[in-house]
Amino acid sequence: MSHPHHHRHHSLGHRLSHLLKPHSHDTADKVDSALESSARGMRALWVSLAVLGATALLQAVVVVLSGSVALLGDTAHNTADALTAVPLGIAFVLGRRAANRRFTYGYGRAEDLAGLVIVLTIAVSAVLAGWVAVDRLLDPRPVEHVPAVAVAALVGFAGNEWVARYRIRIGREIGSAALVADGLHARTDGFTSLAVLLGAGGAALGWELADPVVGLAITAAILLVLRDAAREVFRRVLDAVDPALVDRAEQALLEVPGVRGVGELRLRWIGHRLRAEVAVVVDDETTVRRAHAVAVAAEHALLHAVPRLTAALVHADPAPAPGEADPHEALAHHVGT
Repeated sequence: MSHPHHHRHHSLGHRLSHLLKPHSHDTADKVDSALESSARGMRALWVSLAVLGATALLQAVVVVLSGSVALLGDTAHNTADALTAVPLGIAFVLGRRAANRRFTYGYGRAEDLAGLVIVLTIAVSAVLAGWVAVDRLLDPRPVEHVPAVAVAALVGFAGNEWVARYRIRIGREIGSAALVADGLHARTDGFTSLAVLLGAGGAALGWELADPVVGLAITAAILLVLRDAAREVFRRVLDAVDPALVDRAEQALLEVPGVRGVGELRLRWIGHRLRAEVAVVVDDETTVRRAHAVAVAAEHALLHAVPRLTAALVHADPAPAPGEADPHEALAHHVGT
């Protein structure tokens, strides 16, 4: 008898939470939320673009004065990182557009295309940095204005670390994996900027090869970032989600009154928002109206349990009865085709 009492207590607390913190799952409210998150993402992109652009410009001036290929590699990487704001910005703008009869899920997947552009941009910066470093190894030249190179390296680290923290914070708040990945990318760039200090120190000690060797090390660091970024982007393109989210969704469904089991459960990212499709098992004697009410309650539970979930399509299946044919038998010959 303790379970019903607990359920009544939970329902009362749930109603109070609705009164104290009203919310809605109406379509208009979902659109407003998506627009707000996209606007915050855009703001993060343009602010970080300005900071990284100024950092790269200062470093470029020092590159011209000093001839440091290590700093050139770092500048190329910072420039590429700044320019990733452009495809992401376009994706956020497209993501605001409403779904239509051709793009029935909307334009959120533009964020995945932006991720592919970002991966390509990182790859180009790696090729540029590596080519210049190898060229300088074959034809060593002294680095001039070593103190200026050291200062530019410190400025690069400070700019990237600030941008990294800003992008990661906003990306996590709005649910944009692309923005979080871009923030982690910026953080790695900051450490490559510090590596330039080693090259400057070696040049100050008279070791001419220190600068191109550090340039090659930075190229290797860029390739590591490229690997991680490509893995994240291709996972998103292939509709990968964190298995913990699936477990969380399944647990929430099993706690819904009237749900006897969970069948097929699918989650997918569309931009920085999630959608779900799920089949729940209800009592075989349940009326259509009651089964619909259970499905609505299941969707409501998912919207509360899974962060950044905007919609869930819930299908109610009757529990199997002894001697009864499979209710999906008519679809069997379509499976696997």
